[in-house]
Amino acid sequence: MRKTKKPLSIHFGFVAAEIICCSAFILELSRALSGNTLSWAYVFEWPILSGYAVYMWRKLLRDEDSRHLADPSPVDESNLAAYNEYLAQVHRSHHNDNHPS
Repeated sequence: MRKTKKPLSIHFGFVAAEIICCSAFILELSRALSGNTLSWAYVFEWPILSGYAVYMWRKLLRDEDSRHLADPSPVDESNLAAYNEYLAQVHRSHHNDNHPS
């Protein structure tokens, strides 16, 4: 299994999203408590977006793990060489059949 930088970027994106959602929630809560009635809608919106970030974070990590599990095994070089030789023979015989000497 090979290592990639993609899981690190997934974690980084998740942490950034959570920081934004938590900061916005605190800001909107303080505005709502100060009398801004529209901010009450945002007080409930930011935790929902935070939950969606958790869902996407888990989904992306699962997709990345399953992608690594689905990686094909290394190619057997001896079989590949034999197949290439077979193709070369077919090509030569086809070429000889179409162009008689």
